Amino acid sequence: MTIKIAVPSAQPGGLEAGMGMHFGHCELYTLVDINDQTGDIEAVDTCPSCAHEHGGCLAPVNYLAEKGVKVLLAGGMGMRPLMGFMQVGIDVYYAGTSATVGEAVAALLRGELQPFTQNNTCGAHH
Repeated sequence: MTIKIAVPSAQPGGLEAGMGMHFGHCELYTLVDINDQTGDIEAVDTCPSCAHEHGGCLAPVNYLAEKGVKVLLAGGMGMRPLMGFMQVGIDVYYAGTSATVGEAVAALLRGELQPFTQNNTCGAHH
């Protein structure tokens, strides 16, 4: 079985791409399929980001859930989308210290990332 991970990314996406530090304002998402038995990367793809406007914080949450995402690695987000991810069953981990998508995914696979909490959220989410 595979687990789909989404990582907010800079263009052009992929494992070498820079992290898009705020999930709702990224250029695109890199999607990484991980074999849950071996931890091997099975596929890497990208998808465009979803429009994120004031009051529309949940549109990207639903967009990623529809794509089968089960884990999101992010550097920043507001409390409202974090709660939205929890409600749709997507686990969110804080990856704000990772420079690239590949570094963030590797840190997750090594068990080094902590679950995203209210302490990680943007206080003045506009």
